[in-house]
Amino acid sequence: MEHILSSFYSLDSPVFYRPLPLHRRPRWPRMGSSTLHHRNNQNKTKLIVIMGATGTGKSRLSIDLSTHFPYSQIINSDKMQLYNGLDITTNKIPLPERKGVQHYLLGEFDSIDADVAPSQFRSVAGSTIADIASRGNLPLLVGGSNTFIHALLVETFDPQVDVFAESSSVSRALRYDCCFLWVDVAWSVLSEYLCIRVDEMLDSGMLEELAQFYDPTKAGLMVGLRKAIGVPEFDAYFRKYPPWESPENGVVPNKDRDPSRREAYEEALREIKDNTCRLAKRQIGKILRLREGGWDFTRFDATATFQALMKKKRSSVVAAPELEWREIWEREVLEPSVKIVKRFLEE
Repeated sequence: MEHILSSFYSLDSPVFYRPLPLHRRPRWPRMGSSTLHHRNNQNKTKLIVIMGATGTGKSRLSIDLSTHFPYSQIINSDKMQLYNGLDITTNKIPLPERKGVQHYLLGEFDSIDADVAPSQFRSVAGSTIADIASRGNLPLLVGGSNTFIHALLVETFDPQVDVFAESSSVSRALRYDCCFLWVDVAWSVLSEYLCIRVDEMLDSGMLEELAQFYDPTKAGLMVGLRKAIGVPEFDAYFRKYPPWESPENGVVPNKDRDPSRREAYEEALREIKDNTCRLAKRQIGKILRLREGGWDFTRFDATATFQALMKKKRSSVVAAPELEWREIWEREVLEPSVKIVKRFLEE
């Protein structure tokens, strides 16, 4: 998830609810309504679902919401972040940045050489939601794998049917009472930001992490964690320049000393950026598919936040631009999200 947004938003914003003891299930007051929606959902577990393409700030929004609703607990629905390992490469939110909020299904699958099937995620995540709700806490589902989100949320799930294919239809019958929050960023801005984020991930130690993960006996094996963007791209690089044989031991090669190796490195980097952008486009396409199928999303445009964030990265004057993008995020994404969740919980 989006570790670059780690400094997003101050924690001294007002809290709308007091924490509840874990053993008490909250009894939300219901507004008088005879609509079909309320009749169908009044006995279902309430679930906040934060969606969006990779890099749009889903993780940050989940943490920020948890400061307003302090009984919240977060369930990861990012396919690669389910697995244990490659924390930088898969963008897991670091422990200090979780602000003490309980996270589930984040790095909890130890088998990295086998795929987690959508039906398996449905079962495990469904049990997790039931457990969170039974203790009086509010479950937040956060992540970019829309295939997993669909498998978990629909009332009836058929693993043989690809609902994202044009010939299929999306079911509107959900087994939870869901509040969908969609964080979106204009493509021209998001694609630029994703490329910057890849560079920052490499600065944070991504290449060294991948060098340690590299196994020549499994290079090219596309299963489980090995599907994570960065693994296949640098596997090809490490096959030519094994990290244990390199004098730099996996550190970024020097262009002047070894131009061929540097060229191979740059090619892997270009592929990672291209594949990250392709992933984001696929994720957006699936969200649009679910919305067209009748899923009721509230879209939040975080474009201005990311424009200000990138302006900060380019600027030599740090304080003013930083304040600007934080204020934009609060005004255009966080505050309206809090209002919608508050209203949803009172229904």
